[in-house]
Amino acid sequence: MRAVWTGAVNFGLVNVPVKLYAATEEHDLKSHLAHAHDGGRIRYRKVCETCEETVSTADLAKLYEVDGQTAIVTNEDLAELPSEQSKTIQVVEFVPAGEVDPILYDKPYYVGSDSVRPYALLAKVLADAGKVAIVKVVLRSKEHLAVLRVTGKSQILTLQTLRWPDEVREPDFPKLDNRPELSEAELKVAAMLVEELSAPFNPDKHQDTYKMELRALVESKLEPLEVPDDVADLVAKLEASVKPKRAKPDIRTWAKAQGFKISARGRIPKDIVDKYNEGAMA
Repeated sequence: MRAVWTGAVNFGLVNVPVKLYAATEEHDLKSHLAHAHDGGRIRYRKVCETCEETVSTADLAKLYEVDGQTAIVTNEDLAELPSEQSKTIQVVEFVPAGEVDPILYDKPYYVGSDSVRPYALLAKVLADAGKVAIVKVVLRSKEHLAVLRVTGKSQILTLQTLRWPDEVREPDFPKLDNRPELSEAELKVAAMLVEELSAPFNPDKHQDTYKMELRALVESKLEPLEVPDDVADLVAKLEASVKPKRAKPDIRTWAKAQGFKISARGRIPKDIVDKYNEGAMA
């Protein structure tokens, strides 16, 4: 695995050097926008509205708008921010694991370290206390609130970024504010259904049906590969070389098949033997 971030977890006087590794990966089929008429790829060019020039990635900057005014901020400007230079996962507090609303969870990372003792200490303390660490960390030029917790039987630390509270929308469904009274019969039947469908969660038994159907659709549209003549000729020769050779018949059986009259036990004339060895067949 390739590390995507290197730094340290800092809590109190304890400093744990760590590396972050992406915990998930996408397996979707790769695609590009194309012209349906001829299959040509669609290209997007970054064009400046002012000078109408095509702009390279190196010349791009961010334009921020605040109260009707705009400011250009370059990558060099962003690199000078104090938090951008931070390589620390700073522990803010420890909270019970169940208090973090799952709707806040974002991207997960595995946390690795070559400093085994302080790493093991942090993992053990979190597991025994049944708590998670709320931390702050800068990843890809953005400060994130995140959860540091112990995962699985291997007691590996994972870091999962959280959405900031102002990024989570408040639900607004007026019709659900006044809910009807539910009958005992309804509750009983619903509870029976829940019980019937209850099972330990095993993600491996679930499949991405859409992805499977999409792959089948794509493969059905692929044109068969043309085999070059030289390759086809080579394959034919290889196939011929591995085919078992037909067994050569017994000389007396062969001679009778060719119409030669020979005795069952007598000596076979030399001219017949020569023809047999030459492979002469009718």
